[in-house]
Amino acid sequence: MALSLIDAYWEDWLALGLRWLHVIAGIVWIGTSFYFVALDNHLGRPRVAERDVAGESWEIHGGGFYRISKYRVAPDELPEPLHWFKWEAYTTWLSGFGLLVVLYYWNADTYLIDKSVADIPVAAAIAVSLIGLAAAWVVYDVSCLVFKSDVVLGLILLAMVIASAYGASQVFSGRAAYLQVGAMLGTIMAANVLFNIIPAHWELIRAKEAGREPDPAPALEAKRRSVHNNYLTLPVVFTMISVHFAFTYEDDDAWLVLVVLVLIGAWIRHFFNLRHAGRSAWWIPVTAVLAAVGLAIAIRPDEGGGGTPAAPVSDAEAAAIVEQRCAPCHSQSPTQEGYESPPGGVVLETRDEIVDRADEIREQAVLTQAMPLGNVTGMTEQEREELGAWLDGLE
Repeated sequence: MALSLIDAYWEDWLALGLRWLHVIAGIVWIGTSFYFVALDNHLGRPRVAERDVAGESWEIHGGGFYRISKYRVAPDELPEPLHWFKWEAYTTWLSGFGLLVVLYYWNADTYLIDKSVADIPVAAAIAVSLIGLAAAWVVYDVSCLVFKSDVVLGLILLAMVIASAYGASQVFSGRAAYLQVGAMLGTIMAANVLFNIIPAHWELIRAKEAGREPDPAPALEAKRRSVHNNYLTLPVVFTMISVHFAFTYEDDDAWLVLVVLVLIGAWIRHFFNLRHAGRSAWWIPVTAVLAAVGLAIAIRPDEGGGGTPAAPVSDAEAAAIVEQRCAPCHSQSPTQEGYESPPGGVVLETRDEIVDRADEIREQAVLTQAMPLGNVTGMTEQEREELGAWLDGLE
């Protein structure tokens, strides 16, 4: 049962505000991640020798030249003002968690739980989700403390993605499973900033303020965690947009589809990191595209819709299915709890409206079976087959 803490209309506005903030903060955070990793890879020998300067980069943007220098540890005197990059990460995570609460926890029966996957209580589903977020950080952080090889850590992260993707697919609805994995990776990224990167910056500052030589170890670990974050950005961005592409999360092996797409995202990020360092490995994007095409071919839905009913389906029978299973949400005055207006403005109350949306209905209700969300109206396989057969008869 959805938690009706506020009016559904204002809940939509809250979701809009949080999503907008989430996207804006995410753009800024990812932008700084991309920029500073690229900057590190662009650093060359300083043209003019300068005490403790490890490298410099010359750039042109916005009608002017920039000279950026990076110190081996810290300058002799702390500059003022000193610009930090942390609230982008915190705001992205906080707004994303807010969206998770507003959309998936408050409306767990619709978005988080699919009873055909696992018929579990709302409280249990939310608890599993929260435990997953915390566990992701603990497993990753402990692994970083134990293993110093980034290859080993990469394999551990891959194993964690595989395990979490499969586990989430056994507990949550398809779309929620993808977002859960993305939220777990996003939690790792934000926690890296909070618990490692920013504390390392404070160590540099406090050492200079105390007149002692800074310990370079925390800074080196911070850079390592920053690079890890950089590789996780594109996989997390995919999970953010995945809710719009049911053919991925409603596949029979959706967890494996997610793993492949996560790997493709990280692989593409690796190409750009190498390119910023002066190595153009064009075979990387080529193999990434080939992998994406191969995946698309492998998961293409069966155009037959999963079966053929024994007898022809009449207009009245098809209309009854839509009225009972789809119209509770997709009507001018929805009767399904949590909706005050039809989702996406899609209304399915008349034959003409149904026929106009025939391709979308076939895709969402028959082929991918993404709708109804969480199958809250209890649409059966037989009804999907009958609806699919009727839609095929319209052609």
